[in-house]
Amino acid sequence: MKSEFLLAFNQICSERGLPGEVVLEALQTALVSAYRRDVGASTTQNITAKVDLQAGQVRIFVEKRVVETVINPDQEITLAEARAIQPNAEVGDVVMVESTPKDFGRIAAQTAKQVILQRIREAEREAQYTRYVQQEGEIVHGSVQSITPQAVRLYLEGTEAILPRSQQVPGERYTLHQRLRAYVLEVRKTGRGPQIIVSRSHKNMLRRLLELEVPEIFNGAVEIKAIAREAGSRSKVAVAARQPGVDPVGACVGMRGVRIQSIVNELGGEKIDIIEWSPDAATFIAKALSPAKVLSVQLEEDLVEGRTANVVVPDDQLSLAIGRAGQNARLAAKLTGWRIDIQSVTEAATWALRQVNEDPNVLPALGAVAELLPTVATILRRHEQEGLPYNSEELLTLRQVIEGVWGYYASIRNAERARRMAEEAARRVAIEAAEAKRRAAIEAALARIPPQAHGIPLTETGLSARVLGHLERAGLATVGDVMEHMAEGDEGLLKLDGIGPKSLAEIKRCIEALALPEVEEEEKAAPAEEEAVAKIEAEPEAVLPTEPAPEVPTEAVEVAPEIETPEVVEEAPAEEAGAEEVVTEAVSVAVEIPELSVEEEEEEEKIEVKPKKGRKRGRRRRRQLIYDEETGELIARRRHKKEEEEWEEYW
Repeated sequence: MKSEFLLAFNQICSERGLPGEVVLEALQTALVSAYRRDVGASTTQNITAKVDLQAGQVRIFVEKRVVETVINPDQEITLAEARAIQPNAEVGDVVMVESTPKDFGRIAAQTAKQVILQRIREAEREAQYTRYVQQEGEIVHGSVQSITPQAVRLYLEGTEAILPRSQQVPGERYTLHQRLRAYVLEVRKTGRGPQIIVSRSHKNMLRRLLELEVPEIFNGAVEIKAIAREAGSRSKVAVAARQPGVDPVGACVGMRGVRIQSIVNELGGEKIDIIEWSPDAATFIAKALSPAKVLSVQLEEDLVEGRTANVVVPDDQLSLAIGRAGQNARLAAKLTGWRIDIQSVTEAATWALRQVNEDPNVLPALGAVAELLPTVATILRRHEQEGLPYNSEELLTLRQVIEGVWGYYASIRNAERARRMAEEAARRVAIEAAEAKRRAAIEAALARIPPQAHGIPLTETGLSARVLGHLERAGLATVGDVMEHMAEGDEGLLKLDGIGPKSLAEIKRCIEALALPEVEEEEKAAPAEEEAVAKIEAEPEAVLPTEPAPEVPTEAVEVAPEIETPEVVEEAPAEEAGAEEVVTEAVSVAVEIPELSVEEEEEEEKIEVKPKKGRKRGRRRRRQLIYDEETGELIARRRHKKEEEEWEEYW
């Protein structure tokens, strides 16, 4: 037999609609709170409550520390008492001791009542929020509970929903206890429970009603592509069939309009146009303007003005296509996503003839359509004089001329658009090429930084304290760090805080004063060496005499700053038998190129000559490499023996 405690517990769960675990947790929390208040226990002390639902008993367990001498009985326990509960307890351990008061039932009933009710209310609010937050975007049923100028409150199974004035259908009237269907727009969590915002003017309200009334939409055979709605007045719905053999418009309308009529009644007589969606934009726009009949649609896409559809309709269909206060055209634009310009056929044909007369380039571009121009002029003149509507043949003729002129200007716009796109693509390519060239130049400059530059601190460069402070704040500590920024050009240092033109000039001057040798890339130096050798070998050489040449002293080579002298090796071919063998020794030129200031004098270095293995040491060098300051190139100077010991120099 169940105890009264368990019966009461089950009754609370059923009345509140809460799971037993939630109510049991609230009860245990209330009992612990009542015990703390009764005995004045500290909030740091661990206290738990255990409820036996079958027996209807409550037990309280309190955390106590094992000590040798008890000073505070509420928080301490002796070792003997602790081992009676936990045999392996030691001094300093913590044990849970049952400490249920004798009259705890009466105390709990009085003290824990408010706590239990509060926790249950919180659990109810959380359950309601969890339930309705899952229904966002769905249709709910409710009854009108109160009506105010700002909002209408609906009663929804244990909670309230708010229908704001902005979400109400214009012109719709509500009465107390009226049953309504509404779209759950938003669910907010508040301290007083969930706040549910519903709507009857949202376009998804119409979508959900169609899903409820049309089984083909609910099953996925028909898909809703787009909805444009002006609540209380008119709506347009674009539908498409996802299965062959299904009529999407007929499925939504139903037999004799039964399905769509029930939705119209739910929305207070709102007119609903069901339109078949088409992947072709022109066809879709023509259908979206229904019930008006469209004669021609010309599409124009512009990056600035967006997408525009120029629509031509018969004169008697112009007002119908625009709609009351432009509503039909406005809904069609929302449905299709295109800006729609509507013209009558008379206005469009008059514009086409005017363009032909004003622009001499239009007529040659029309081709065979140009033969219809006199006919169009006659049709327009007769229509203006007699005021009769156009027949089908006249409409076809007018359409051909209008589309021909439109097509000409569309081709011009497309060509201009293609030209702009090509220019933009070329500009992007040029920017990328310039950036790649700049990166390559920076990488080459970084490769020329000598390794020893990273070991020279900036404090040893002679920079002023002001400039040195700016560089240190930028994280630059060595000369190599500064040269890495200089590899990007002047902007590499000017972008640093506190560095201006004067500071930049000072930094450059101090770096140049260090006279650090640059590291030349071997791969890039090799073509220069080959070019120098090719220039030297290309020059004609005179026939050398058979006498041995006297020794020519090595002359100094003048080297300009920033120029590295390549190593030139030249070998002369052997002559025929009877002629003296001419041997040209390989000349290895090694020149160190320090960076010189303007005031310093240019230093001269001697050429180091290394004889090649296997050659005679007695041969003299007959060629010298001289640096020409005017041309900036290396020039080979040759000396030939003329008579006796006289030598002739030529370049």
